Amino acid sequence: METMTSRHLLLVSLLGLVACRDATGKQEEVAVRAAPVAPTTNPTTSIPAAGSAPTPAAGSGSAAKVKDPQKGDKIDNEWVPAEFKTGAARWKDTGVYLDGKPVAFLTWGELPITLKPTWLKDKVSANKRPGSTDLGWRWGQQRFYRFIDYLKALGIDINKVKEMHVYGPRFSESVIASRADLQSPRANDFMFRFGGNVNGKAIPRVPQGFGGGRPPDKISAVMIYMEKKPPTLDSEGFMLDGVPQEGVPYYGEPIRGGVRVYLDNRLAAIIKRQELDPTAAKTAANGELEWSLGAFLAAQGVDTSKVVELWAIRDDKRADKFPASDISAMTFQASSQAKGGVLLTDKLIRANAIALHTRALEPADMPITTADDD
Repeated sequence: METMTSRHLLLVSLLGLVACRDATGKQEEVAVRAAPVAPTTNPTTSIPAAGSAPTPAAGSGSAAKVKDPQKGDKIDNEWVPAEFKTGAARWKDTGVYLDGKPVAFLTWGELPITLKPTWLKDKVSANKRPGSTDLGWRWGQQRFYRFIDYLKALGIDINKVKEMHVYGPRFSESVIASRADLQSPRANDFMFRFGGNVNGKAIPRVPQGFGGGRPPDKISAVMIYMEKKPPTLDSEGFMLDGVPQEGVPYYGEPIRGGVRVYLDNRLAAIIKRQELDPTAAKTAANGELEWSLGAFLAAQGVDTSKVVELWAIRDDKRADKFPASDISAMTFQASSQAKGGVLLTDKLIRANAIALHTRALEPADMPITTADDD
């Protein structure tokens, strides 16, 4: 049996050699035909040059290291910081832009302090006693906010707004509200709420027949046009003079991340750790770099001369108050221990946003939560 197997192998080899010769008896050169290759933005191995040895895959053993398509391995040039991700992740933070300029972000903790909710009747769950005729629900209230009230709280005159665009997760899912729409009685029912009532993503409530477009199930961004020409929405998305608008019209990539600083309800500056100048910092007692808040605000053009108090916003609430006299001497750290915020003063008070006010806030100004918010 072994002899027969060897003979068969020898015969197959000879036939292979004959097949590789042309009609003149010369040996044909075997050429590698290039296969069509689709480009990839995240190769896990490199293609070696002809004649060179293959490059081993990264990682231990023979297993190739698979990199995150967005982050790479966090130590090479393929890593994309969160602020510069593409696709749906670009719109994670719900920015509000006026003629292409960021003026606010739509989170419950960063709403204008003068904006009050509109309460709508809503069914909420309730305990049902065993053996009873309890319905298992009761009438409660759900908080909504009118868009026209929100614009007024930002100091925007709705009578001068050309159009307001409320983006959804897809451009095709957007609401186009004209000046006439915002001035109509139906604008009182054009509202938004938050998924967790006092946290989470903003969700629109659009009355039947209001505006153009198709209402989304959540809000990705809000664009307001007063001076600039509004883009138009077609089957391809938003267009401005024939140019597709993949980002924020008149601005570019949407803002993502950072600690927002507000002055009387309007966005005044954003603190981003990767943009801070380390040469302007000093080393704190805990070994971390710290910066002067007053110097940072001045460099950003924020006028604090009329500011009365500063509030640190944490967990969607105005949590800590500081008098204006503290601002010039106040420091902040932007280490990873800040959990997406900054740490103020030597007490390391966390702030995920900062609100500056030119008047002292009263207890009645503070938003309150109810049992129906839970």
